[in-house]
Amino acid sequence: MKAYRPTVMATNGAVTTPHYLASQAGMKILQKGGNAIHAAISIAATLGVVYPHMNGLGGDNFWLLYNAKTKELKGINASGRSGEMADIVYYHQLGYDTIPERGYLAANTVPGALSGWLKAYEYAESDMEQTMNWSELLEDAIEYAENGFPITDSQIKMAESFLAKEASIEERTNNDFYCIFIEPLLHCKGAGQLFYQKDLANTLRTIAMDKGHSFYHGDIAAKMVEMCQSQHGVLTKQDLANHTADWMEPIAVDYRGYKAYNLPPNTQGIASLSILNMINQFELSAIKEDSFYYHLIVEATKLAFEDRDQWVTDPEYTTPPIDQLLSKQYGQQLAEIIENKEEAGAFTALLDPRGDTVWFGVVDKWGNAVSMIQSIYHEYGAAVVPSETGILLQNRGSFFSLDEEAINRLEPKKRTFHTLNPAMLFKNNRPYLVYGTMGGEGQPQTQAALVTRIIDYKYAVQEAIEAPRWLYGRTWGVSSNTLKLENRIDPSVQAALRKKGHNIELVESYSDIMGHAGAILIDDENIKLAGSDPRSDGVALGY
Repeated sequence: MKAYRPTVMATNGAVTTPHYLASQAGMKILQKGGNAIHAAISIAATLGVVYPHMNGLGGDNFWLLYNAKTKELKGINASGRSGEMADIVYYHQLGYDTIPERGYLAANTVPGALSGWLKAYEYAESDMEQTMNWSELLEDAIEYAENGFPITDSQIKMAESFLAKEASIEERTNNDFYCIFIEPLLHCKGAGQLFYQKDLANTLRTIAMDKGHSFYHGDIAAKMVEMCQSQHGVLTKQDLANHTADWMEPIAVDYRGYKAYNLPPNTQGIASLSILNMINQFELSAIKEDSFYYHLIVEATKLAFEDRDQWVTDPEYTTPPIDQLLSKQYGQQLAEIIENKEEAGAFTALLDPRGDTVWFGVVDKWGNAVSMIQSIYHEYGAAVVPSETGILLQNRGSFFSLDEEAINRLEPKKRTFHTLNPAMLFKNNRPYLVYGTMGGEGQPQTQAALVTRIIDYKYAVQEAIEAPRWLYGRTWGVSSNTLKLENRIDPSVQAALRKKGHNIELVESYSDIMGHAGAILIDDENIKLAGSDPRSDGVALGY
């Protein structure tokens, strides 16, 4: 297929992000001599300002970092744990059978994003040859928060959608969230007007000066906790002070002679790799990209999600059999299930329809690489902003269960199941494809689409990103899963999938529901080939 945009090609560094201002921020750092980690921190901070409905200081992130000097791939888990007061009994006493999706009771986990930036920065300064001042990495984020940035159509649509689904007039009264994030978008005349976040600019300035001490131990922490507790929230000063981001050992499966890497629980990385492990048992190069291609990946997704839902939570509370779940033998067993069933399999668990997130990738001229994903979970997270901070708190903890028997049951100081999972594909023991996407439970599906189209069908990077996509899951407010297909997919493929028993739902071309994907391929000549998703506000850049 012909791509809407060209693949960006560069000899030195490349970045891809879902917002053009964040891409520029990262490129600026690379051109000043910073490495991939430095650029990634600048991108992450900037995205928290210019894509505030999807990520920010109040959320979490996960990293895959490749150090070209040591030839090591490392992971960082910067997801927050639940508060020490957060337990099932407390919510039942308040009359809840499920954790609210919005409000301070939904914001029951520590914001971990900043701890991820700091851990990555410390590693870059101590274990890599390049160095940059911490404060310099936050300059663009502070600039756009203080002096504004042009509002995009996607931001306006997100605010309108949020209010149509969830907001009441009472909730708007005296709430910093509505004043900062909703009202300016509803009253603006259209895209291009400036959007300001003055309180967030002050918070970022403080972080630039003290490297986050105030966020986890000082005045900013106090403001977050005071506001939470005034609204029956569960976070304490001790929760923030005790928080740490942690190193993770990446997990991997073989795929056509390449090695696909992801992160272990509490992420759903095992699901992304399990899908590839199953597909690896089929010779896709001998199969047209027809109905069987879609059927195969959808059925692999269902099987991978069954295992994921059985095992994924905080690994300190359970020990998933990762080696078994990702073994070649088990992949073959699951592939046989798909091959022996003529019709679509059943998957009764309702998939989470939301996962508003940002993924981005960076590769620098030394060969260092970052695949990073950052989120506040649902659009606008918990929809609460502690006064004078500008920090939009996540609602990731609303995914905890109040069922005592559930594997992901709420317990104090526990990390919840996370859809977030960054990916890399290695060739000859070094990064070949840095890739990922936003989109909740669509992430494993879109990752499989990118890998199969680039590796098996030889798509160019931008072509693979723009190609028609699918999503197995449900739409917000709907009580059943469907297989959503972009309407560009051939009608004969649609008909064949219906015949196999798939419940098809057509969506518009380049639908935002398919997530915002990106990728950077490093070829044998060390040329970086980068692409970005036209479904987002982003661009890929290189130099």
